[in-house]
Amino acid sequence: MNAVSRAGTIPSSCLHEVFNAAELRERATGRPVIKLHVGEPYFKPPQEVAEAAAEAVRGGRTAYTSAEGMPALREALAVKLEMENGHHTSPDHIFVTPGSCQGLAALMQSMAEPGDELLLPELHWPIHLQQCLLAGFRPVFYPLGADYRPTAEGIRAALTPRTRAILINSPANPTGAVLDADALAAILAVARERDVQIISDEAYEHFVYDGEHTSFASLERGLPESERRISSTFSFSKSLAMTGYRLGYVVTPNRRAADAMRVVQEASLVSPSTPVQYAGLTALKSRDSAVRNAALVRANRDRALPALRDAGLLAELPQGGWYAVLDVAGVCDDAEEFVQGLLERYDVGLAPAAGFALRPVVSESVRTLSAEPAPEARTLVRLAFCGDPQELDTGVERLLAHTAQWRAASGGHP
Repeated sequence: MNAVSRAGTIPSSCLHEVFNAAELRERATGRPVIKLHVGEPYFKPPQEVAEAAAEAVRGGRTAYTSAEGMPALREALAVKLEMENGHHTSPDHIFVTPGSCQGLAALMQSMAEPGDELLLPELHWPIHLQQCLLAGFRPVFYPLGADYRPTAEGIRAALTPRTRAILINSPANPTGAVLDADALAAILAVARERDVQIISDEAYEHFVYDGEHTSFASLERGLPESERRISSTFSFSKSLAMTGYRLGYVVTPNRRAADAMRVVQEASLVSPSTPVQYAGLTALKSRDSAVRNAALVRANRDRALPALRDAGLLAELPQGGWYAVLDVAGVCDDAEEFVQGLLERYDVGLAPAAGFALRPVVSESVRTLSAEPAPEARTLVRLAFCGDPQELDTGVERLLAHTAQWRAASGGHP
């Protein structure tokens, strides 16, 4: 018998390591760390959201709901999806989840069969990889171009007879890449041609700065349910800053997918938190807050990031999301060393992107045997620009000073 479970072989997220390093730094020095490594917004949820949750508790509305979530919230979500996302779906296909993270994990569990493969972008959110391995999928990685956008041709080349599903994240974490309707339609054509499913992670749906967000499942609007193959996940954490509330939702394409998802939810959580669902019902009325929050993050991007582009650390401003991927190859050949120096000398936290590009070697039983990063990711770092504007500006100034010092010390040779 194996001493370590399959879950025990999965690598922990690099984000937790960076978070812990920043916390230790603060305790050791007594100085605050500027946390550009974590996606925590500086804006807060609307006050009426907190009041709705508190009123639900005070009013005794704390009983179980169904595994899918309470009908009133799912009906409101169906209206939101129709009006904002172009989805035409039934409340019966919508599942309220304790954050979109849990929704993604449940969705993968509802799809996976022994031996199946899941296609992930070569630069990905580390939690996507953990969810993939926990569900029993074998991860396969599709290529991204110089602009960090996938192509239908690249995805087609990565498909194998064992591929069950393709994960698409637009706007993307960590790259900020956004796929337009034409790019998504080309990927959908490949999925239909090869009869594979699609998981569309749209947590950053409101944070698109160049162009407009296209919700992937809107491209299936005219198809019969039996022919639809796109499952979508959404979050209240980003648009409405409800990070600690843990509230998201999954939209399944048809009844068969919904039935499988229901079993996973019944077995894993019984039902979502009832007071939090009432908070979500109120939050859906705060469309103006989502628009304002997106404008705040865009202002951060437009003000703080051009200096990083001018310094040669950033190829282009991210089209969407909360993050930018910087390349320090012209400064240092080891992003972890660069980031550690930035934390120790300037009290600024960044996330090395090697942890966003792990390439696990797995056994037939999907136990992880090893997980080394792709070599091309060793000079990449992720910066979050969703935080307090003053802290962001100070952090970028210190990052540029650190970069200049490193270049001077190395004579311009990393």
